[in-house]
Amino acid sequence: MMIIVVAVVILVFAMNSIFLESVYTKNKQDTMTKAYNELSKATEEGTIYDANYWVTFEKMCSTNNLSILVVSSDGTVLLSSHNSNEDIFMVNQLLQAIFNYGSGDTSSNADIIESTDNYILEKQHDSRIDGDYLVLWGSFSDGNLVMIRCAMEAINESVNVTNKFLLVIGLMAILISLLLAEFLSKRISRPILELTDISTKMTNLEFESRFYPRRNGNEVDILGQHMNTLSGRLEETIRELKEANLELQHDIEIRDKNETMRKEFLSNVSHELKTPIALIQGYAEGLVDGVISDPEDVKYYCDVIIDESKKMNRMVKEMLSLNQLEYGKSTLNMEHFNIVELIQGVINQTKVMADQYETTLIFDEADSIYVWADEFFTEQVISNYLTNAIHYAKNEKEVRISIQNREKDIRVEVFNTGDPIAKENMDHLWEKFYKVDKARTRKYGGSGIGLSVVKAVMDSFKKDCGVYNKEDGVVFWFELDK
Repeated sequence: MMIIVVAVVILVFAMNSIFLESVYTKNKQDTMTKAYNELSKATEEGTIYDANYWVTFEKMCSTNNLSILVVSSDGTVLLSSHNSNEDIFMVNQLLQAIFNYGSGDTSSNADIIESTDNYILEKQHDSRIDGDYLVLWGSFSDGNLVMIRCAMEAINESVNVTNKFLLVIGLMAILISLLLAEFLSKRISRPILELTDISTKMTNLEFESRFYPRRNGNEVDILGQHMNTLSGRLEETIRELKEANLELQHDIEIRDKNETMRKEFLSNVSHELKTPIALIQGYAEGLVDGVISDPEDVKYYCDVIIDESKKMNRMVKEMLSLNQLEYGKSTLNMEHFNIVELIQGVINQTKVMADQYETTLIFDEADSIYVWADEFFTEQVISNYLTNAIHYAKNEKEVRISIQNREKDIRVEVFNTGDPIAKENMDHLWEKFYKVDKARTRKYGGSGIGLSVVKAVMDSFKKDCGVYNKEDGVVFWFELDK
């Protein structure tokens, strides 16, 4: 903007300096010709020498800055715009111009600009004041002579004043344009800089910034609105991609976890089934080969085979239940049932085992308490807790079952007297095939899966379970909604 303004000012100044004087001169020539025509018309109408015409004459001279002299053929001044001394000079100048022109001797200090039958317009040099004049001299229809004169100095002065004024105006225009350019550039560049900042943040995946339009219909504001739309769509797309990526990572983790569980499951199953299969095979081969003949020994061999088969059957059932729970293939049947009645039923089922291990079962709850859960899996949890408690009971060999009836849920605790569980073993109790005392577990036929089943069941219920040591024994617990 500044280059354009300065260039325009310089161009106008140059054009003014070169052509303004010529334009002024041409305009003044037209003015003098027009004044002659008006005077000639007044002469023809006979009003030029009337007193009423004097006002029109004076206005013509002052408005156009002209010196006008009208004389008769004998040199008598009939109409003049100056004093007598100036009239004498102009009369002499007029007569000199007429006689020189009539004799064919054109003065070297006069340049004819226009010549007609009635007047001659020329540029003269006045040696008296060392200045140039535009002079129109000629005659009217009544034979009187006229001279119209205008100093070129006035034209030059007008040109100089105009150039000075133009220079001042140009400097003011440059200053104003500088301020205006600063204001407009900031006004124009501010939203562009905002868009640049927003686009920079977008390249860094930051989509919080927004562009706020200042007026509707402006191209920059429309671009800003489109940037807002693009930013929102990119943010939404990236969010969806991140969610899809997280889901994919989760699926991969589940796949890896499932593969690890599968390998671990196969390894543990192979290990756990190896011993009972070897026992069954060994005793069965002994029977087939006739190694023994005593009926008592044969019965013992058969009892071992049956016992190991039952252990294998129980282990396979527990593993299948655990597998269904962990992979979500088991459908829960949520019911509202009496937990007291269920516990009493499990106690009746395990009473034979308790008597075999000389363990006392204590359950004093008499009032009915109803809970929401899957009755079948809840029975498995209680059965596993009771079986473990009976097998591990020591000292007084007492197993006590209690229910804490709370406002929104209940807590079932199974306590058995005996040795406390080491702290480092607490977190591993719920792992598949983990056994604190492997020799003892093997002795009573445990597979190390029971507590894993309990954990899987409670996770499917979205409820908690756990274990803690007491001074004289261990307590296993679980919670259910009422």
